[in-house]
Amino acid sequence: MDMNLNGKTALVTGAGRGIGLAVVRALTAEGAHVVAAARTVTPELAATGATPVVVDLSDPAGAGHVVACATAERGGVDILVNNVGGGDGGLSGGFLDVTDAQWAEVVDLNFLAAVRVTRAALPALLATRGAIVNVSSIGARVPHGGPIPYTTAKAALTAFGKALSEEFGPRGVRVNTVSPGPVRTAMWESPTGYGAELAESMGIPHADLLAGIPAAMGMLIDRFVEPEEVAALVTYLASPLAAATTGADHIIDGGSVKTA
Repeated sequence: MDMNLNGKTALVTGAGRGIGLAVVRALTAEGAHVVAAARTVTPELAATGATPVVVDLSDPAGAGHVVACATAERGGVDILVNNVGGGDGGLSGGFLDVTDAQWAEVVDLNFLAAVRVTRAALPALLATRGAIVNVSSIGARVPHGGPIPYTTAKAALTAFGKALSEEFGPRGVRVNTVSPGPVRTAMWESPTGYGAELAESMGIPHADLLAGIPAAMGMLIDRFVEPEEVAALVTYLASPLAAATTGADHIIDGGSVKTA
């Protein structure tokens, strides 16, 4: 299906791997010019043909820098995908184990980075009557399903998208949220990621934890969600085909969340 994105300019954060990399690939395949923000330009990102911008979005100055690069490169921005996130390492304990510094780091990366990038990009998006897609998590709806700072920050991100849609929808900017369940990314699969830490805390092999996650989370598809599946939804929401869709939170979790 042609998403009518040929020639559009998209800014994607957290683009080096996982969901962000899949989104970059999906948008470029549709003919969009992608400015890809990442801490590190991975070989996989370089191979997409996107314009990479090396930036640390936990630095407050990073948002203005990456948006300035995007507008200088293309003269405007049609699509913003706020995907940067993570910071869940070392958080397999409970609430009383989390320090102020860890709270600040996780909230900054998963919520405030999107706030800053959106604020910097909105003048350009208003000019093009563009679209914003925020990548949140089902942890915003089932906060016991991950580290408490992470799920709390994602809940804030989901509410942020709804509030933005109310304010800027009448001015032509659509805002939607995509909330994945467990996705086959480094967060779960890396030997140093959250999944490995969780397995260690439970006293079980990492492979056994991964094999049991779909059933444990009530998924109906017996597997993790693929990054490309999330990217396809993001691409659709960013496209003119979704012109009447705004202010919504779209769950892609294999049926894990049982409520509307």
